[in-house]
Amino acid sequence: MANNTNVKLRAFKHASIFLGTIISLWSAAAFMSGLAQVNWQFSELLRQYLIAIGVMQEFHTLVDFYTHIKGVEYIICAAFLGAFPAYYSWMNRAPQESEAA
Repeated sequence: MANNTNVKLRAFKHASIFLGTIISLWSAAAFMSGLAQVNWQFSELLRQYLIAIGVMQEFHTLVDFYTHIKGVEYIICAAFLGAFPAYYSWMNRAPQESEAA
């Protein structure tokens, strides 16, 4: 029984290594292909990626830009208003008595 589990474990390890190698080769090829499409400019590839996932946006009007900035400001304000009471109560808690024997 122990020999059978060792064989299965060894087969699983080899399959994992093979699958990891295939995925690594595919991701390296995709990365090189992307770099080749943007004339080997890493910053342009990064810019296009950030736009594609929605982290960075291209604004066409000043109103679009202002609306985005106001949204970010509201998120910062909400985070501060949520974190400040917790910080205040942590700073003003009663000191704990030390046990002197």
